Amino acid sequence: MTQTYDTELKLFINGSWRTGEGRDEHAVLNPATGDTVAALPLATPADLDEALAASAKGFQEWRATDVEARGAILHKVASLIRERTEAIATLLTLEQGKPLVEARGEVASSAALFDYYAEEAKRAYGRVLVRPTGQRSIVIKQPVGPTATFTPWNFPVYLMTKKLAAALAAGCSVIAKPPEETPGCTSALMRCLIDAGVPANVAQLVYGVPDMVSRHLIGSPTIRKISFTGSIPVGKHLMRLAADGAKRITMELGGHAPVLIFDDCDLEKTLDMVVPQKFRNAGQVCVSPTRFYVQRGIYDRFVEGFAARTRQLVVGNGMDADTKMGPLANSRRPDAIDALVEDARTKGARVLTGGVRGNQGFFYQPTVLADVPLDANVMSNEPFGPVALMRPFDTFDEAIEQANRLPYGLAAFGFTENGRQANMLGDALESGMVGINSFAISVPDAPFGGVKESGFGSEGGPEGLDSYLVTKAIHQA
Repeated sequence: MTQTYDTELKLFINGSWRTGEGRDEHAVLNPATGDTVAALPLATPADLDEALAASAKGFQEWRATDVEARGAILHKVASLIRERTEAIATLLTLEQGKPLVEARGEVASSAALFDYYAEEAKRAYGRVLVRPTGQRSIVIKQPVGPTATFTPWNFPVYLMTKKLAAALAAGCSVIAKPPEETPGCTSALMRCLIDAGVPANVAQLVYGVPDMVSRHLIGSPTIRKISFTGSIPVGKHLMRLAADGAKRITMELGGHAPVLIFDDCDLEKTLDMVVPQKFRNAGQVCVSPTRFYVQRGIYDRFVEGFAARTRQLVVGNGMDADTKMGPLANSRRPDAIDALVEDARTKGARVLTGGVRGNQGFFYQPTVLADVPLDANVMSNEPFGPVALMRPFDTFDEAIEQANRLPYGLAAFGFTENGRQANMLGDALESGMVGINSFAISVPDAPFGGVKESGFGSEGGPEGLDSYLVTKAIHQA
């Protein structure tokens, strides 16, 4: 399918869409071809100051808006997203590379989040404490204040939605800074908000040099909450910036998800589940199943079945209907993946399939590495790409030790038909989210977040709303 990228990219600040107008620009590339498809204007410090001033004013107005009215607007946002699914998904595929069917799914999940938080906004409950007659003590929840959000390019629409929907439901104003690689689809999302009736100074959109924008926004006394999804090093940097103002932060950082495959699993069913999940979005998923620890009795069969299914994946332009895996999102990723694969190969890993780059664009073949030694860099550093790592284990305790050995703890998975063993897995895995015979760990009504160096705080569920609320106790004698 041929599709032309035909959107004009702009910033949205204080109620107006801003074009280049002398601003520096960033080249937006189509990762399937490597071609430049658009120029993105980058915010200046003056732009950010205007956005901050508008956000401070917008917060006072939005926090005073009746919760039923806020909810109605968020429901309208969800409706507009659904109406515009094809346009948003097409931009997402052209900018990020994922197959169009995956892009449509991301857009649909974003609409569901707005619907969820439209209702969850009504449940920011407080409580009344028991006191002597004539006295009152109550606890209430109030919005924390203007918020700055920073989101990555792998799920640009959905991850931006996770932050915007919860923040707006809580009564906060938001300055959103999405990735410069995927501005068309995130701008289309912002247009849904504005067209649905979110006040123009309540939700604003800026792109720019990441370090300058983050320092400027986080350093401003206007901003009272920061939410970031991205790499561990950048997350730690933003935490240091936030510390200067003692500002509330939510961090959803990287992972390196282990998958424990026990010999009592339904082998064929398990293989049919794990291969599509591994190569979804070309493996560029923070919770992507990556380190496969397989019980020795079924190790050879699992590895062979995994490799055979991987060889059948159609790799190509995400706009083509037959494509099952698209390109990596930018030119840096094939180089990074190639270096990790070569390091593992030289240290003794067997390359069962893949391990090669494409001839154009930013493609890398789906790759399966067996018998990967622990000293291979890829066993300790998240590949964030289409690479599956295989190692055998003998006992439950050995599997848990290997799964928990890294300083990351975002997601972990296990496959077993033994109910007691499933319970033990849920307890023993050091991870913010655990999937047992399932990969459905990112849903609107459940918390999503990590432990250890994978971050803290949650998005999704009531916990996601609570992260944008402060608790106040009021005592009356």
